[in-house]
Amino acid sequence: MPENATDPWEYCLYIPNDPRAVTVSRRTLRLILTMHGLVRLGDTAELLATELVSNAVRHTKGPAALRVRWSAGVLRIGAWDADPEPPEPPAPLEQITDLEEGRGLALVRACADLWGWQPLAREGNRGKVVWCELATA
Repeated sequence: MPENATDPWEYCLYIPNDPRAVTVSRRTLRLILTMHGLVRLGDTAELLATELVSNAVRHTKGPAALRVRWSAGVLRIGAWDADPEPPEPPAPLEQITDLEEGRGLALVRACADLWGWQPLAREGNRGKVVWCELATA
């Protein structure tokens, strides 16, 4: 059980460009949420992290990272990748139910309270973070 559920915290898991990294990320997120007493967010958070990390691994060639932050009752999940190009805008969920691919960001938009992306440039490295938020209230 967490010492103080209101204290902010943040984790970052760097992953290789490998499809197996999606499972590692999902299981790591589950452990983080369990250790901080946020199991109730687990199923939705895992779905969102899976979609974000899958996109980072599938659509880029370099490394990626799962970023998880808790602050003021909001869980923020992000996936960093080295490609600075914006993600494809999600189609409405009802239009993509028969597709095998292309549902990731539509699921994120449907399940998260808020989502977005931002380009990054740091120490000569470029890329982006696609993120989403879940509020506990």
